[in-house]
Amino acid sequence: MRVVIADDDYLLREGVAMLLRAESLDVVATADSPETFLKAVDEHEPDVVIVDVRMPPTHTDEGIKAAVEARRRRPGLPVLVLSAYVEQTFATDLLAGGSDRLGYLLKERVGRVEQFLDALQRVVEGGTAIDPEVVAQMLVRSHPDSRLERLTARERDVLRLMAEGLGNTSIAERLFVTEGAVHKHIRNIFAKLDLTPTDRADRRVTAVLRYLESVPKRR
Repeated sequence: MRVVIADDDYLLREGVAMLLRAESLDVVATADSPETFLKAVDEHEPDVVIVDVRMPPTHTDEGIKAAVEARRRRPGLPVLVLSAYVEQTFATDLLAGGSDRLGYLLKERVGRVEQFLDALQRVVEGGTAIDPEVVAQMLVRSHPDSRLERLTARERDVLRLMAEGLGNTSIAERLFVTEGAVHKHIRNIFAKLDLTPTDRADRRVTAVLRYLESVPKRR
């Protein structure tokens, strides 16, 4: 797996590179600015990129913009975004804009090596990886869709794990239930949220968006 890392924090950037190389991953380039990051993407054609949200010169959303540009140049490029804290607007837009091959983790998650590597692999394989803390904070701050009040506590647990990007097998393992039970809970969630099999949108993604859509966007 060929990886490009972009972060203006030298210690974090090189620490992540060292961690990945220790796992026999090929870190082909590291970058400390959006410009050097995009140049590395063009030159090395990586299998996945890891990008900080905030980068020079303004340290606002340059990293996100660079990641969007990288995916424009290389459609479908897996992107794992790192942030020091929860960026509500980006986390919500990540799902709303299509979540394939995208991940959003808090930087503290890097220290939990197994979870970090699992998230990276999930993104490379075409899935989604949303930090559990991001989901938790968004839910605490939200004003839920009234339809969500129909869900049982267990169904909300399942939907929360769906929002993190976990598949049914992983959800079953996390909740110590069978996959059959997870399938049943998901069917119930779809029914209670009025999502029918004839809906054009992916019902799984739509259910997660219903769960997060009422989070107020920062202006």
